[in-house]
Amino acid sequence: MRIHSYVLDHDYGFAPNPFHGFCTLATCKPKIRQVAEVGDYVIGTGCAKRHRTGYLIYYMVIEEIITYDEYWGDTRFQRKRPNLRGSKMQAFGDNIYHLDLGTGLWVQENSFHSLKDGSINNINLQDDTKSINVLVASDFAYWGGSGPLIPSAFRNFQGYDICAKRGHKNRFPDALVQAYTKWLYSFQATGCLGDPLDWIRSD
Repeated sequence: MRIHSYVLDHDYGFAPNPFHGFCTLATCKPKIRQVAEVGDYVIGTGCAKRHRTGYLIYYMVIEEIITYDEYWGDTRFQRKRPNLRGSKMQAFGDNIYHLDLGTGLWVQENSFHSLKDGSINNINLQDDTKSINVLVASDFAYWGGSGPLIPSAFRNFQGYDICAKRGHKNRFPDALVQAYTKWLYSFQATGCLGDPLDWIRSD
């Protein structure tokens, strides 16, 4: 069991997408999506530009790893397909990639990762599809912009900081992993607990 820790530069409820009973990481962070395994934890923390350094945005315990095509075709995740004319929750759906059976090319649905006119954003497509893995969890807690401050004990634990700076971290001593996951469950809170940070503030 590992912890994969990273900083969210922005938080719109897209990556991760914590809605409809599942927390999914389907876009961005291809390195995490490629190396993470079932049973691992993924944690996302806030960024300096939003004055949320050291605050927890979410955690998820990976229980499934599926491909983009499996994600697109799974009836459990139909509501995670984006609808830009719908509510914010619908607009930031992350179920956006699947292969065109005729051409073998990726389809990028009109979404947060597309260009404004709905056409393919090749920069996002190329980055997202570096891994076709979608991480799925029903054991998760997502606070968005109202997450707790991570205690200082986990910011300097035998020289290790649970919060990442650039990229991501996943090499922590077992004692830190055990202590930190125990702290996560001390909240006895699960599911989507708050709105995404970038829904509620723009400064």
